[in-house]
Amino acid sequence: MLLAAARRSVTQLDHRIEVVTGQDVDTLWTYRDRGVLDEPHAHLVDRHRELAKAETGVIFHRTLLHRLASGDFPVDGALFERIDRTVDQLEEAADVRDTAGRAVLAALEPIEAEAQQEPPDGHERLSAADQAALLSIAGGAKVHAHLLTERMSVPTASGTRVPYVHLQRLEAAGLVSRDTDHSVMAGQPVTLTDAGRTALTSSRRHRPAAASVPPRPGTWPTAPTRPRR
Repeated sequence: MLLAAARRSVTQLDHRIEVVTGQDVDTLWTYRDRGVLDEPHAHLVDRHRELAKAETGVIFHRTLLHRLASGDFPVDGALFERIDRTVDQLEEAADVRDTAGRAVLAALEPIEAEAQQEPPDGHERLSAADQAALLSIAGGAKVHAHLLTERMSVPTASGTRVPYVHLQRLEAAGLVSRDTDHSVMAGQPVTLTDAGRTALTSSRRHRPAAASVPPRPGTWPTAPTRPRR
């Protein structure tokens, strides 16, 4: 329950992450679960999940504080104690969030720096068709040969089929590989290579606006600035 709530929590770094990756954060979470992301992006998503969870803690204690101050409770010593305790818990939650925010920045800034660099000469962006095929293969795919016609097909776990000639082109580019220890009659598993995972996560990362869009006001500082009580 908490993880699902955290996933819907908006953090102050969501915009920067989406600008540099070209994907919304929910999509990045999905890609992480499917094992599509390369190591730097996977690390970023893991840190972002921790930040989202920490943000949920801040929201919870802030909401509780608002409720205590709403006028629904008698103004007495017990209320003052609950308010003091909630303020302390809110401060602790904010400290956890700030720490998580700095961890996200540490993972994000190298990706931002790389995104500002021009790609190597001759580097081609993935087409929309290649992106769709790689995403389908990342969820699970096999090469099958029809028993009678021996026609090759590539069904995927998502229910789509990747044309065999398309798979051959992705193989030639070094983006996917198949397990030839299995026969095509039984089905040869197809997986993304490291190059395929990198190409998929980088395909929408280099945008003209990525280097020029400044972070939104209020993004996480590199060091704590909130005064302690």
